[in-house]
Amino acid sequence: MSAHTDYQSDARRTLLALYDEALPLVYGYFVRRCGDRGAAEDLTSETFLAAMDAARKTSPPPISIPWLLGVARHKLADHYRRGQDRLSVPMAEPPESSDMTDDWDAELDRMVAEAVLARLAEPHRTVLVLRYMDDCSVGECAELIGRTVHATEALLVRARRAFKRQYPEGGTS
Repeated sequence: MSAHTDYQSDARRTLLALYDEALPLVYGYFVRRCGDRGAAEDLTSETFLAAMDAARKTSPPPISIPWLLGVARHKLADHYRRGQDRLSVPMAEPPESSDMTDDWDAELDRMVAEAVLARLAEPHRTVLVLRYMDDCSVGECAELIGRTVHATEALLVRARRAFKRQYPEGGTS
């Protein structure tokens, strides 16, 4: 019994120690995907409440930033499932500009890219989002997903190939 209590208190202490570092990462994860600060704040709260619930369990999971980002991904998926379309992905508003044609073409390209990204397997989508949308270095990606740099580089190669196969006209070159 006391061993379980030790694991629980260790998990809670670990979560508390990670909080200051993890909060901006989790919040930033949601802001970039929702584009709505209110929703991002709510989802960040839900993520940390779920993490605390998990840390209180008899056999808590190993608490880490990659684990917290996994919880965040689940909360984001739940958020979109509660929305109007379970397959929706976050999209920016179309640009308003005097040069609408060029901006609109760029926006359409971005919307197609986001739709392709949403169809990829989770590990491919995650590493591509971290690397290219969140602008993380390969080393930062590796740390966040709990892989070595070499394994992350290999995953990025596979993810880029999968993306290119799915992207219209992307597999022709």
